[in-house]
Amino acid sequence: MDSWRLDRGWSLRGLLIAAALVTGLFLAAVAIAARVPPTPIPDSLPPGAPAPPSFIGTPGRSQPIVGVKMPPSHPFMARNGRSNIHNDAYMTDAYRQRGPSGINTGKLSTYFLNDCASVTFDRKRRVVSVCVGLDRPTLRLFDRKTLDRLAAMPLPPRPPGGDPFTEFSGGGYFYLDNRDRAVIPTNDHHIYVVATQGTADNASFVIERDYDLTSAMASDDKIMSALPDWSGRVWFATVAGVVGTLDRTSGEAQTTSLGEQITNSFAVDETGGVYIVSDRALYRFDANSSGAPEQTWREVYDNSLIHKPGQVDDGSGTTPTLIGSELVAITDNADPMNVVVYKRAKSLAGAREVCKQPVFSAGASATDNSLIAAGRSIIVENNYGYEGPASTSNGLTTTPGVERVDLDADGDGCSLVWHSNETSPTVVPKLSLSSGLIYLYTKDADPEYNRDSWYLTAVDFHTGATRWKQLAGNGLFYNNNYAPITIGRNRSLYVGTLGGLVQLRDRP
Repeated sequence: MDSWRLDRGWSLRGLLIAAALVTGLFLAAVAIAARVPPTPIPDSLPPGAPAPPSFIGTPGRSQPIVGVKMPPSHPFMARNGRSNIHNDAYMTDAYRQRGPSGINTGKLSTYFLNDCASVTFDRKRRVVSVCVGLDRPTLRLFDRKTLDRLAAMPLPPRPPGGDPFTEFSGGGYFYLDNRDRAVIPTNDHHIYVVATQGTADNASFVIERDYDLTSAMASDDKIMSALPDWSGRVWFATVAGVVGTLDRTSGEAQTTSLGEQITNSFAVDETGGVYIVSDRALYRFDANSSGAPEQTWREVYDNSLIHKPGQVDDGSGTTPTLIGSELVAITDNADPMNVVVYKRAKSLAGAREVCKQPVFSAGASATDNSLIAAGRSIIVENNYGYEGPASTSNGLTTTPGVERVDLDADGDGCSLVWHSNETSPTVVPKLSLSSGLIYLYTKDADPEYNRDSWYLTAVDFHTGATRWKQLAGNGLFYNNNYAPITIGRNRSLYVGTLGGLVQLRDRP
């Protein structure tokens, strides 16, 4: 396997399918055990290549980030930092708690060839994740310390066609609600509400409610994401641009169609606003008196109409990020790409756009990951050049770049603060306010040995300097392929990969 060259998508797909079949047989053989200890993700290096450094840099924290007001807690979602792929209802990707310090940071992993992208935590501090494989997603429950597998529930399989490495619908975006239930859009046009029952050593999942939305969309459409508004009404968005509301009691769905594609999740705030970005515009929706989705405003962003390598389509690649009580930020699809900030009020006098800041270089700027927001600061990552796992195999990598953009103190403009040349091909980066560190998942080019070495990389929020790098693993199965970093308790951190789930944590 180490000597395979992944020159064609079908070769990579065949490799992963074969490995998935073997792993599936293994899992079937141990399915009678309630608690399954993890099998480590295999580490692979090219024949004759030396092992890369396990640690680079100087461990420790940076200066904490103070004065940042966190988003309000959503009454129908799990606590901030535990509820969904982007941490909270505002989609800030920022945490109060500390991440790893690089001091005696150890690694655990669990191998089953599902990429555990969205990682959430229930009240018992267990990991709840939807792990997406080539055939279907699976809802899984893990011990957060040991990564023992505690429960699993297969979800409806993928429909035929599509790219398995850029298809995030059907469960990739789910949320944990205020009762620790996973609310999951499925591949067969349903939304499941799934509870966990049993003991720590004998847990299982049970579907408490199954909402059938088949009549709300075309047969070939897919639900991209679902989130509740502050009244508890569930909103959903589909790939083909259907925006809908779901009454949790009656199961009634009401919809409207944008006629534009939606390939990311969305954000909600306490005023009732629902912020959705399509491949052409940013929208605010509110529910009308009957609970139906109603367009409040629409802002068209700059668009080169180029489907850049590193993006799922030819539009914005970001889930909208809410900043404070008044603003919302996205990236557009200009060349070079811009970070764009808008006022999110229902109505206002004057322009809605606050500022627009170009990031990265013309001909080499793209992202398909949400922005980080902390106070007046925005962090954006460059994903330009990623067209699938082959783009980062055999020593290859993508275009570097992470940048910080700050809003002006008077709220009437923004500017570039620093540039980092780290290469983070596809991860959703996260920020620890207490540690003062931005956590990336990076991969450098290696033309000499063709190694595929993946590192957890800590960048100083204040200066953009790289503080340290901790090796996560080598080879294809350590590619995160758009999965995010998730910060947990006790200076722990999780990242989904093509091989499964990796934990990096400071040892006591």
